[in-house]
Amino acid sequence: MKETNLRRAAVAGQFYSSNSERLLSDINALIDKKAIAKEAIACIMPHAGYMYSGNVAGITISNVQIKDRVIILGPNHTGYGKPLSIMTQGLWQGPLGNVEVDTHLSQEILKNSKYLEDDAISHIYEHSLEVQIPFLQYFRSDFKIVPIIVSLEDIELYKEIGRAIAKAIKNLKLQSSVMIISSTDMTHYEPQTQAEKKDRLAIEAILQLDEDRLMKNVLKWGISMCGYGPTVITLVAAKDLGAKRAQLIKYQTSGDASGDYTSVVGYAGIIIY
Repeated sequence: MKETNLRRAAVAGQFYSSNSERLLSDINALIDKKAIAKEAIACIMPHAGYMYSGNVAGITISNVQIKDRVIILGPNHTGYGKPLSIMTQGLWQGPLGNVEVDTHLSQEILKNSKYLEDDAISHIYEHSLEVQIPFLQYFRSDFKIVPIIVSLEDIELYKEIGRAIAKAIKNLKLQSSVMIISSTDMTHYEPQTQAEKKDRLAIEAILQLDEDRLMKNVLKWGISMCGYGPTVITLVAAKDLGAKRAQLIKYQTSGDASGDYTSVVGYAGIIIY
């Protein structure tokens, strides 16, 4: 593997431990050991530091079966690279080992979307996808990923990407071996009661599998949900793949970890079947 195809961990030691034994121990304390993992088409996961959102992420991922291929969609926090970026080859390095990009599926998605561009630059420092991988590796080591970063605000564009993802999965007959993760935090830096109120509006739309309502609520109420674009894409793709319902697994805020409820970030874990 060429050096240029190795995506090094950008936030190990910051968002989560860079020590493999400590990281496994941390995740072990965050998962739900009593959960019965079910087959799911997609899920919504938070992406803050594990001390803040790890409990929501751990309990959520405990409830789903990790499939052979995981498409991970997230927002672009860094501004680097293409605004609609899919990485089609390479390895993602991390404390728990490397994960391979599924080139076959990535290229099929790229072929079916007129908006996505093959780009590794946007992924170099972006944390929203990276933080999901150790949780997946805790349960399974032999999966591949498709990393996608989006940063534009256009629902028709999101819908096109969602349909392209579903079409690619169907074309390759991979419906039973692919899951999708939308990586997003909810309301940012507002008082607890206000954050809960706004997040409820977004969560209700997701639970109804209504991407139009989600987008409308985000814009109307100024919900600072950083990954609403990835979530719209995920809803569209999941429904095209047969999803009929969604379930809220856990919601909490950073205040539940810090004790400071004057300015919180919301975190939701949702499974889509």
